Amino acid sequence: MLEPLLDRVKPVDLDAQNRALERQKNLTKPTRALGDLEALSIRLAGVFGTERPNPQSAAVIVCAGDHAVALEGVSAYPQAVTMGMVHNFLSGGAAVNALARSVGARVTVLNAGVMGTLEDAANLINRPVRAGARNIKLEAAMTRAECEEAIELGAEVARAEIALGADFLIAGEMGIGNTTPAAAITARLLNLEARGVTGRGTGLDDTALEHKISVIETVLSRSSTVDPLEVLCEFGGLEIAAMVGVMLEGAASKKAVLLDGFIAGAAALVADRLSPHFRPYLFASHLSAEGGHEKQLEHLALEPLLRLNMRLGEGSGAVLCIPLLRGAAATLREMATFTEASVANRGE
Repeated sequence: MLEPLLDRVKPVDLDAQNRALERQKNLTKPTRALGDLEALSIRLAGVFGTERPNPQSAAVIVCAGDHAVALEGVSAYPQAVTMGMVHNFLSGGAAVNALARSVGARVTVLNAGVMGTLEDAANLINRPVRAGARNIKLEAAMTRAECEEAIELGAEVARAEIALGADFLIAGEMGIGNTTPAAAITARLLNLEARGVTGRGTGLDDTALEHKISVIETVLSRSSTVDPLEVLCEFGGLEIAAMVGVMLEGAASKKAVLLDGFIAGAAALVADRLSPHFRPYLFASHLSAEGGHEKQLEHLALEPLLRLNMRLGEGSGAVLCIPLLRGAAATLREMATFTEASVANRGE
């Protein structure tokens, strides 16, 4: 049952935001001189419940799972790449590992549903709900019980990272074929056509892209549900469900949730529909080059911090924004006010 998790997601601290706003107005700088950093700092104050937020530690949880829909030819890579990339994450050789090391973030891999057997490792949570999601062209990806188990698993791993001190949570992902379920989720929850939210994923050519769109159209025709949890069960994947759990637990624990690209965006749409208080905890890191991501961010009313034409996933884009958010908080926390610095303010 998800109700206990959802009940724990409370509104951000508006009093702290108001105190942060007043402090921002009196810091030793011209009004709005720090641009978007000012709004970010005020949002962080609401998340952490203080006008002097000090978020530092960051955790990336790379949720991994396979998709039987990959057998429909919707990806340029075979399913075996999922397992190979999980080993790459565990050995520290992936992009997200390199980027995370550059900002001092911890990377943990969550096996929510990879096909095949993974040996236990220090930075691996090896708890697959099942061996890959079912073929969403033909049937639901998960049963309701499997979907809820994956969400709870993601939340459990997030709680463990928070217990270790994480202030920033990033739900990364790995799963060959997972832009197809992400597109289906996005199309249904935003009431859009498949073509408008479907991109090239791992690098499809024009012919393969048209085939992928056709597959997603068939997927969407199989069920008319608009209930967010049912949409996730029908069209999603085990790693996407786990990402929903990571994000909801981050909000429930009053931590900043950093949104990565298109797959993470699909998970965020589900979390946003499940909890009316979730969205203020979410910070958009970058604008993915993958089709549909901009529409996700528009719906969530989020402005991406970076525009780097990235489309890798893994949590890689979100990691890059950790220093920006730390810096935004530092300005609010550490800058002196005009009074504190004995500097005359405008009009004094």
